[in-house]
Amino acid sequence: MKKIVKVLFVGIMVASALTGCGGNKDAGSTSSPTATASPMVSPAATTDKISGTITFLTNRTDMVDKEYVDYAKRFNEKYPNAHVKFEAVTDHDKNIKLRLSTNQLPDVSLVPTIPNSDLPKYFAPLDDLGLNDKIYFKDYKAQDGKVYGISAGATTTGIVYNKKAFADAGITSIPKTLDEFYAAAEKLKAKGIVPLASNFKDQWPLYPWISELPISMANNANLNNERVNTDTPYTMDSPYGKGMSIIRTMKDKGYLEPDVNSTNWEQSKKDVASGKFAMYLLGNWVIPQVASSGTTSDNVGFFPMPYDNSGKVNVLLAPDWGYGVNKDGKNIETAKAFVKWMIEDSGYDDFAGFIPVLKAKKANVPQLTEFNSYNPTYIEAVADSAEATDRNNKAQITKEAIVQEFVLSKDPQKILDKYNDQWKKAKK
Repeated sequence: MKKIVKVLFVGIMVASALTGCGGNKDAGSTSSPTATASPMVSPAATTDKISGTITFLTNRTDMVDKEYVDYAKRFNEKYPNAHVKFEAVTDHDKNIKLRLSTNQLPDVSLVPTIPNSDLPKYFAPLDDLGLNDKIYFKDYKAQDGKVYGISAGATTTGIVYNKKAFADAGITSIPKTLDEFYAAAEKLKAKGIVPLASNFKDQWPLYPWISELPISMANNANLNNERVNTDTPYTMDSPYGKGMSIIRTMKDKGYLEPDVNSTNWEQSKKDVASGKFAMYLLGNWVIPQVASSGTTSDNVGFFPMPYDNSGKVNVLLAPDWGYGVNKDGKNIETAKAFVKWMIEDSGYDDFAGFIPVLKAKKANVPQLTEFNSYNPTYIEAVADSAEATDRNNKAQITKEAIVQEFVLSKDPQKILDKYNDQWKKAKK
């Protein structure tokens, strides 16, 4: 699988270099795969069925009254009898789980972190859209051979940085080891530039330190699922402990925001764009958001996070949130048509800086060419198992909260003990 992923990325980077565009990365064949014959009538094929008003619950609060206005107009132009409304929330996963429990699911949403075995309870199969053979990660949100969620795009995680800030601090080469990374952060700090924007208070931007980075360090896509085999998944010498220890060190050395308890996500994009802050550890999806927040795309770079001193690095290739359709919605055909339109026609993957989920679509983010030039080894993400997801939910563990407590605690071992105890109780 790693060889396959590597080939896919090489193809993407070559394509990007030839086109001189800037955008995503995934790829594969440059010719469109043949779709499997649909067992039902594809909603995209019969416009007479596409009518009524649907609501899409999204996590992109920044697109309300902006890009979504254009999306609604263009979708209506294709389907004159159909309309889409957009509702945005900051913590989509928690919000949608609450709505699931109260039977208030919108027509279209992003599939939350529930076991795949529960997907048929809430979501309609999307196999009749004719996309199954054209997309990556089709099995990621699937159950019993049916697809219930289609990823909006794919991402990899690394250091998004302001090139001018690096130059102003005298950083002449990209860090390839952890010691070099700390040294670069020290130069930035000495220049009066905040080395890394953690968005600590907002919590969710901390996910790479306990999700992507530990998987990369372990070189094991099944790391999260293998937690079910132990009562103590969180230890100081585990990939989780090692990953969180890096951001704890960054905090201790003054390489994060001066007051991590008063950070602001939207403002941080402007601060990275201006060079007040130098770096993020996030997915490639944030690149266009930074570039549109007060700088130009050519001032934004992207390189793999060096998590040790080996000079080698693994990175995770993962699907983003998947679109799901409420199985009890009043306008299911319209909702499905909207999902298909978002994948094929909206251009959202380019806007969001995603690796296109459509195999035939080329990547358009130039920063991915830079990222790939450092020769990372890609690990393709696997879906969380039902057992791991169920136990995590029963333990009421929010992984990003572990990062917050671990970084701020005088005794991080006590934080790990606390969450191991919750995990063990949930196992019983």
